[in-house]
Amino acid sequence: MIHYTCDSCKRQIDPESELRYVVRLEVYASLDPVEDELQDERDHLQEVQEILERMDDAQDPQIGDDVYHHARYDLCSECRKKYVKNPLARPTAHHLDFSQN
Repeated sequence: MIHYTCDSCKRQIDPESELRYVVRLEVYASLDPVEDELQDERDHLQEVQEILERMDDAQDPQIGDDVYHHARYDLCSECRKKYVKNPLARPTAHHLDFSQN
């Protein structure tokens, strides 16, 4: 039997009694065209897609972690709720309750 652990809180996830959520993260460099290249007829997005697809087949040492990174995380239901509310883990603003006087 495969055992799953939440990558956030490190609690074991029981597949018999609760759902396991998968977060797939993909970060890649944005290759915006230079103004002079705007007249170029090439499909730059297609070229980037082809490069990324080739990366899945073989690790290219020229393409470092600063250009492309992907990861997969398992989350329990509680950590999923927290992640969906704040996926970038930004500090949350404190809610202040003022009196009605």
